[in-house]
Amino acid sequence: MTSAAAPASASRVLTGRWRLMAASALMLFVQLALIRWSGANLVHLSYFSNLILLASFLGIGLGFLRSRRPRDIGPYVPIGLLVLVAFIMLFPAKIEGSSSDLIFFTEVRPTGLPTWVSLPLVFIVIAITMTGLGEITGRAFREFTALNAYRWDIIGSILGTLAFTLISFLRAPSWVWPVITLGILWALYGFALPWISRLAMVLVIGVLVFESLMSGVSWSPYYKVHTEAFNVGTPQEFTRIQVNGIPHQNVLDISERLKVEPVYGRPYERAVDNPLGRVLVVGAGTGSDVALALAKGAEHVDAVEIDPRIQQIGSQINPNRPYDDPRVSVYIDDGRAFLSRNDEKYDLILFALPDSLTLVSGASQLRLESYLFTRESIQAAYDHLTDDGVFAMYNYYRESWLINRLAGTVEEVFGHDPCLDTFEKYAALAAITVGKQADNAVCADGAVWDRADVAAAGGEIPVPANDDRPFLYLKERTIPNLYLIVIALILGVSLLGIRIFGGPFRTMRGYGDLFFMGAAFLLLETRSITTFALLFGTTWLVNALVFTGVLLAVLAAIEVTQRVRRPLPRPLIIAGVFASLGVAFLVPNSALLTLPVPVRLVVAIVLAFAPIFFANLLFTSRFKDAANPTAAFAANLFGAMVGGCLEYLSLVLGYQYLLVVAALLYVAAVVIGQRQLSARATAEVS
Repeated sequence: MTSAAAPASASRVLTGRWRLMAASALMLFVQLALIRWSGANLVHLSYFSNLILLASFLGIGLGFLRSRRPRDIGPYVPIGLLVLVAFIMLFPAKIEGSSSDLIFFTEVRPTGLPTWVSLPLVFIVIAITMTGLGEITGRAFREFTALNAYRWDIIGSILGTLAFTLISFLRAPSWVWPVITLGILWALYGFALPWISRLAMVLVIGVLVFESLMSGVSWSPYYKVHTEAFNVGTPQEFTRIQVNGIPHQNVLDISERLKVEPVYGRPYERAVDNPLGRVLVVGAGTGSDVALALAKGAEHVDAVEIDPRIQQIGSQINPNRPYDDPRVSVYIDDGRAFLSRNDEKYDLILFALPDSLTLVSGASQLRLESYLFTRESIQAAYDHLTDDGVFAMYNYYRESWLINRLAGTVEEVFGHDPCLDTFEKYAALAAITVGKQADNAVCADGAVWDRADVAAAGGEIPVPANDDRPFLYLKERTIPNLYLIVIALILGVSLLGIRIFGGPFRTMRGYGDLFFMGAAFLLLETRSITTFALLFGTTWLVNALVFTGVLLAVLAAIEVTQRVRRPLPRPLIIAGVFASLGVAFLVPNSALLTLPVPVRLVVAIVLAFAPIFFANLLFTSRFKDAANPTAAFAANLFGAMVGGCLEYLSLVLGYQYLLVVAALLYVAAVVIGQRQLSARATAEVS
């Protein structure tokens, strides 16, 4: 077997800065690919998306600490990837549906191993795998001065982000990412890459090619999509769509759907005497809601769907062909963003089962549709209705308190009680309908939601979700115990891993300020993602642009530090950090939503990226003089991992107050950094 211990420079395909950029690009590319692919096959990760992020930070930090050891484990990364892929393929977790109907499900249960088994194993395997990638980068890091190394690392990270963005845009099948991974590994090691690693990577590619060739499997920018046809050739023919192993929606003739799922027709029954000119469908999916609106006489339908692949499937197989109708305009967009960008008035607005079933990558508590169910979003829908208009939302809400929260939100915004229709056959299914004027919607006997009646019956009516805390499915202002347990386990495993693989903690002594900067930076990144998600949508493209923008802000700080002849005064940089944080805190996102889109974009960029820029000026001014750059960078990465855990504070504080937490962390960084600088100055004098 070819040894991977410190391969000779002659065996390398890439050297110098090209090697560092390739290693950094690979590191970020694999991290993003694992978040997407693992979440697609292990449903638990759809709701713990930052688990992979935290495991990656831990592993990369350990890799940087290990990079001073003589034996390089980097070439064996493919073995870790093979173990992870094999485990998830052998023990996938998905949601199975069961009911007396073949088409619809009323109860869900996860298959596969229990959460408490799957998540720790996945965390450990990813952390070990990313340790190898971190070590590759750390070894390349050591060939440069600290600031030069950081520059090429960030450029490589930008390239890795853009590469993953490209394959998302192309909706590439899963086997593409290990092919790219193998190509970069070969560029790094050439024939020094061990045969066992080459074999492992070929096996990973083979497994994912097999996955991609399975009948009905395709990929969207968000999901692994699986379609399966039932009752072919009969009037009851339908196609079931699963995303990431979760039943998502079914495609069938609208007349058949109304027989088994009458909720689709209920808004039209409530708006009996209203005109049906323009209709807006948010969550248009495969087109059932659009087809029904057309059948009810709509003159024009604006169909908004966030996932291009789901809409494409509807265009191809929906038997009613709604997307071929000239009365329909299709918008691949986030529903809330669409409302904020257009001034149309509608006779009917439908929030039609917009349940993404997954979280936004990089912001662990934000779902794709989170900002659609806040009080401000319902207000936006109200503002887009004609005077005779009607608003309705329907879904499998699962919990009575959740129905009450939404009905209460609608009542607060519209100023009168909405209609509430529930269905005995599907206990979790409900429709909430309300007119802009009280008499626009006519409720059936007993179908009026009344706050006093709910309270008298002992029902819970949680306060509405809002744009600062858009957590519709979190009843209380608290951090659930499950999350606290997961965070404690992550921190415990991390401390153990740092001690075992990274050596004594004293290797990072003297870089406590960089640790706190890493924690604060992760919170700033999360705040940027959530800001742009609200202002411009939670689409994959917006998220990719934010990641790239964050990295460009970091790169700008590096270039300023490198190119300015006289070092910027430290007090001036510190003042810039806290001033930019203060401005971002004092200007709420709601104020930006009223601005025209071009102006909104400019202001959002300044408010979101100015703190990141100044924070990285502070980081680079400190990092450039680090005696041990790899240990300093590792300390910063471990801090980022802790920042990922602190992100859960948003469940209690909201996203705006994450800026306050970040400011406190920077206060700690400044105080510790000043002590360390003073101690070093004293040592130099003596």
